[in-house]
Amino acid sequence: MNADIRVLDDPAQEAAQLLAAASGQLALTGGSTPKAAYELAAELRQDWSGVDFWFTDDRCVPPDHEHSNFGMADRALLSRAEGATVHRMRGELGPDEGAAAYEAELDEFGLDVLDLTLLGVGPDAHICSLFPGDAALAERERRVVGVETPGMAPLVSRITLTLPVVNASVQIVFLVTGEDKAEAVRRVFAGPPDPDAPGSLVEGNVMALLDPAAAARL
Repeated sequence: MNADIRVLDDPAQEAAQLLAAASGQLALTGGSTPKAAYELAAELRQDWSGVDFWFTDDRCVPPDHEHSNFGMADRALLSRAEGATVHRMRGELGPDEGAAAYEAELDEFGLDVLDLTLLGVGPDAHICSLFPGDAALAERERRVVGVETPGMAPLVSRITLTLPVVNASVQIVFLVTGEDKAEAVRRVFAGPPDPDAPGSLVEGNVMALLDPAAAARL
């Protein structure tokens, strides 16, 4: 992958600054490091007029559930992002109906291209809820699909954007921290494109914000 790789002591701060400076259509992801970035972004900017927040993926749980990516992002940022429009994946509908509803919302708002997509990387090198070897990786027609059985815990059905949507983004930003992600980071950024490492299939205008531990094997 051809990526602008930046190794930083505090990559969440850098991601927060990118979010706070952005406009247009932004896709958020789940995870503890993004949560820190969202909390910082909320401090950096109060008026989010002109921003639509979307999600890369979410679990099929109610929005107030502990496993909800929306719930985390709402507490960290969205509830304080005055003027923003938020597009929640309705996980409580289940993977298939929830995916269809989100795809319909993308169509309703005429969204063709995301301006900024924030991604994490799992220890298995997955992105969004696109897991190694899953059939969803090969989807090229639909923009949103349901994932009945995820590749790692929590074993809750998911809704996810597909690779064509991610790769069409104007800017793609990976935010990854921790020694436990170092091997996955190597596979994504230093290895060949491989369906067993879904992050390696991302292409386009890619920036990677890593801490030294996550970048240790590059």
